[in-house]
Amino acid sequence: MTIKEALKEGSIALESMKEARILLSYHLGVDALRLILQEQEPCQDVEGYFKLIQRAKEKEPIEYITQTVSFYSREFHIQKGALIPRPETELLVDQVLQKARKFKAPKIAEIGVGSGIISIMIALQLKDVHITATDISQEALDIAQINAKKFGVEDKITFLLQPYLPDVHAPYDIIVSNPPYIAQDAPLEKNLDYEPNIALFGGEVGDEVLKNIIDLATYQKEVILCCEMGYDQKASLSKYIEKKGYHDISFYRDLSDFDRGFHAHYRSTS
Repeated sequence: MTIKEALKEGSIALESMKEARILLSYHLGVDALRLILQEQEPCQDVEGYFKLIQRAKEKEPIEYITQTVSFYSREFHIQKGALIPRPETELLVDQVLQKARKFKAPKIAEIGVGSGIISIMIALQLKDVHITATDISQEALDIAQINAKKFGVEDKITFLLQPYLPDVHAPYDIIVSNPPYIAQDAPLEKNLDYEPNIALFGGEVGDEVLKNIIDLATYQKEVILCCEMGYDQKASLSKYIEKKGYHDISFYRDLSDFDRGFHAHYRSTS
């Protein structure tokens, strides 16, 4: 079977030429252009390729199969044990960078670092920054450290196996988080079965972890809090943030026009 024939058969099985091409490029270790140039050549280890196709048919995410995910046009390592980064999280990074550039040498904390994409992108964009990045999953931290080394920013990020923050009174200029925010009983698509539950479910209602982070930030004398959230959580979180004494509260939408996150400024009055 030629590469062209294997690609055609794979695309029929997946009903997606794009996914079939990604898997064949990964399987053969060549880019998309090389696939075209070599399409009449025999496809090596066809059986192995169709094993990948079968995994994708069973709704295993392509990113976990190829162990690669694109974020901010960069290729990050990903594997089971960390949430697959979503494009809308790039907007959260934008929010943090906009705020962080006001500081000479910002101190930033990320709660729930996952694969590390948020902290790493911030570290790549800001010269004098130090980030404390925590997660309750050692698997996720291992993946984040692989990515930090890949992009050469491991000296700017301290990774800690820790829920929330190691010291709530340590001075941070910005706290950022893309925490779990799905309600415990919410129905999920099949492909999400492969992703870690602790990175998806935020409690019975879904916003409990977010509210804990909002509470935690009030231990700071002054801090900017930037968080991603569920599309249906603006009303409840807006009331909660205001009740906690934050000001300069602003919500933003994603490219699909869903409410997707917020940033707010907290300053202690005591």
